[in-house]
Amino acid sequence: MAKPARAWQRMLSGRRLDLLDPTPVDIEVEDIAHGLAFVARWNGQTIGDFAYSVAEHSLLVEQIFGRQNPGMPAKWHLAALLHDAPEYVIGDMISPVKSAVGPAYGELDARLTAAVHLRFGLPAALPPAIKKAIKTADRISAWLEAIQIAGFTRTEADRYFGRPDAQVINGLEIRLRPPVEVRTAYTARHRELLDAMAVIHEPGTRV
Repeated sequence: MAKPARAWQRMLSGRRLDLLDPTPVDIEVEDIAHGLAFVARWNGQTIGDFAYSVAEHSLLVEQIFGRQNPGMPAKWHLAALLHDAPEYVIGDMISPVKSAVGPAYGELDARLTAAVHLRFGLPAALPPAIKKAIKTADRISAWLEAIQIAGFTRTEADRYFGRPDAQVINGLEIRLRPPVEVRTAYTARHRELLDAMAVIHEPGTRV
């Protein structure tokens, strides 16, 4: 009888994450940051001397989310930062490939997302309004990436991702940095948001 296929991956932290049945205790931000810093967006088809990583993209999405939603609690900023966290183990697929793969990819992504959220004090499933707001920020980031580093014309970017509000993207530029720098920036921002969530505020103050 053939042995069942291995469904777990060993992380540099020493954790063994079961991709089919992930648990929060096997998730560490250092593993996420390291993995995402080495996963290239756009299948690596971007200009520059460094790949544009999912970690860098996640930092930009969280920044855009904040611009669009001033005063939002830190926990939802954390959700924005972690929106692509599952890709540290399943990689980044461009949208056409996801469509070709079908619902199996989405189901795997959803299980991993839920485990990541629970690990860091977020609800397994985000409120629809928050999920929509993060998705909007994600599309704006994609528009910026498309025209700045992926070779799209503005007309093409508008068609596929929607034209963003000029005020929201004012001054935003895509950053291309060595993976070690992006990894450090990601973990630092993650720590800042966790610290903000842990602060005790006066009643009625949003965290």
